[in-house]
Amino acid sequence: MNDFIQFDQAIFTQSAPSIRECPAEGGVEVAFAGRSNAGKSSAINTLTNNPKLARTSKTPGRTQLINFFSLSEHQHLVDLPGYGYAKVPKAMKEAWQRNLAEYLQKRESLTGMILLMDIRRPMQEFDTMMLNWALETEMPVHILLTKADKLKKGPAQSTLLKLRNQLKESEVDDLVTVQLFSALKKTGLGELKTCLGQWLQLPEELANAAIDGEQEPPADDSAPSFEE
Repeated sequence: MNDFIQFDQAIFTQSAPSIRECPAEGGVEVAFAGRSNAGKSSAINTLTNNPKLARTSKTPGRTQLINFFSLSEHQHLVDLPGYGYAKVPKAMKEAWQRNLAEYLQKRESLTGMILLMDIRRPMQEFDTMMLNWALETEMPVHILLTKADKLKKGPAQSTLLKLRNQLKESEVDDLVTVQLFSALKKTGLGELKTCLGQWLQLPEELANAAIDGEQEPPADDSAPSFEE
């Protein structure tokens, strides 16, 4: 299904401080979440083949808004605020947490969450918190163990298998999947696109409407021609 999704056509559409300022419900969207130093913006930019789409910064925690990117009229990617690392006042950090929890638990258009973790420091406290919020609503989660290029193949695979076993022991492996990913080397990009292609499938009525819109003949603005 990801063959029909042109990730490189993604465009920024809107930022919102909370769910109340988010775009109207409708269509489907997948959220990207992760600690402020997990490489979230780099992953989005690699996915869309646009190094300037999602804001990257040498200062973790600069992204404080919910950012929406459109793939089509009814399909969106959502970049959630980075969490757990930013040097910000406690009250602001608590407000971020409330907004994140509310978005994950109440946003009806949300079909899944990509949860990014630095492969060298997986499953920190805030990662577990995000995972639990998603699981409370039985929302599927796909974990990206980012910066896989920082480890040799053996240790990287060991970390991957260890986390998969933890998810299986916790009996959440039916909702939570995990893979290796490197934005620098583009490792795991195809696997990520396959996951997103499944989650971004449109409901039948929206899919039919999109097809009808594509098939509508364009207006002919040219002047009529006549044969003599």
